Amino acid sequence: MPATELDIPRIFNVMESAHRIHNPFTPDKFATLGVALRLAPGMRVLDLGCGSGEMLCTWARDHGIGGIGVDMSRLFSAQAVHRAAELGVAERVRFVHADAAGYVADEPVDVAACVGATWIAGGVAGTVELLLRSLRPGGIVLVGEPYWRRLPPTEDVARGCLAHAISDYLPLPELLASFGRQGCDVVEMVLADQDGWDRYEAAKWLTMRRWLEANPGDELAPEVRARLSTEPVRHATYTREYMGWGVFALMPRQGAVPA
Repeated sequence: MPATELDIPRIFNVMESAHRIHNPFTPDKFATLGVALRLAPGMRVLDLGCGSGEMLCTWARDHGIGGIGVDMSRLFSAQAVHRAAELGVAERVRFVHADAAGYVADEPVDVAACVGATWIAGGVAGTVELLLRSLRPGGIVLVGEPYWRRLPPTEDVARGCLAHAISDYLPLPELLASFGRQGCDVVEMVLADQDGWDRYEAAKWLTMRRWLEANPGDELAPEVRARLSTEPVRHATYTREYMGWGVFALMPRQGAVPA
């Protein structure tokens, strides 16, 4: 599609329009992750599916890193640019409104990240392979991904967690083992908690209610109303009980980085 039309489905722009972080992490978790990675001034970070740019912008402020974020949401890309200016880091980070699928940095980076958007390369394995293409020797890949905190007893429960099937995700030990099969060492991880899930999911509800009040005749209103009516119970019944989420830091073993 033409670049001017590139966007995510409108419903997600509506539901998450007030979010700074579009996953179950909270600001303190991103702060913990930045320290855990031993970020230093001048390091370069690539963030594919960067959302509203909170990770890059706060790390630029707190650690002096630079980098580039790529996202296909027009709204989130604009919010990222605004956030960089707000935090005084616009000279160090740049945001591109583009499809992150297949995106490779012009120059190798110290950290190549996809935090919660592994669909860009068909799943975790494809995303790790994509990120390795932008990584400098000795650099770190970051992958943010759900896992089963409790294995769903039925496929219906998995669908209640917004998965297509139980097989969509792995329990945490199996997810960690899968990185090794891709030729990577797991060198750090920071996990979200139930409060993080609440902040990600519950923040949508007030946004949807305010949007409905302001846009009662919009063609999207019935879908937003349906989601607002069902999401609190769905989240409390399924996502909150069964799903975990974390960011995993990986370093390729010798020979794992594509030429």
